[in-house]
Amino acid sequence: MQRSGVKQGICVVYSHHTTCSVMTQESSHDKTYYGLEYLQQDLVNIMEKLAPQALVEGQYMHPGPKHIDFAMNEAKEVGEWTSLNTEAHLRSVFFGRSETIVLVDGALDLGEFGYVYFVDWDQIRDRDRVIQVQIIGE
Repeated sequence: MQRSGVKQGICVVYSHHTTCSVMTQESSHDKTYYGLEYLQQDLVNIMEKLAPQALVEGQYMHPGPKHIDFAMNEAKEVGEWTSLNTEAHLRSVFFGRSETIVLVDGALDLGEFGYVYFVDWDQIRDRDRVIQVQIIGE
């Protein structure tokens, strides 16, 4: 924010990835033994009930044969299993891929407990991720 010089305006944080979400939420401070904040773990638990992790082909309609063919031949994926991330796509639909945050006096106006979180729902493999931050204002 400081580099932009914008004092009053908005900041848009956007994920390029259809299996990721950007959200604002409070920090719950307490963490599980695996390092997730309790509120994050609660979110993971609820999402596992709404859109369970894809464990086998055919669990969801997606990915179909045309998508697998595209992934293997056009996107050069390393194996058909890399497309078994349907739950990640569904979960990102619930929370969206961007957040717009108001800037007041050159700072994000997130309230007393607010933080911006980037969530990668895709559990299939590690990948580099890209987010875009756009600051608009005066």
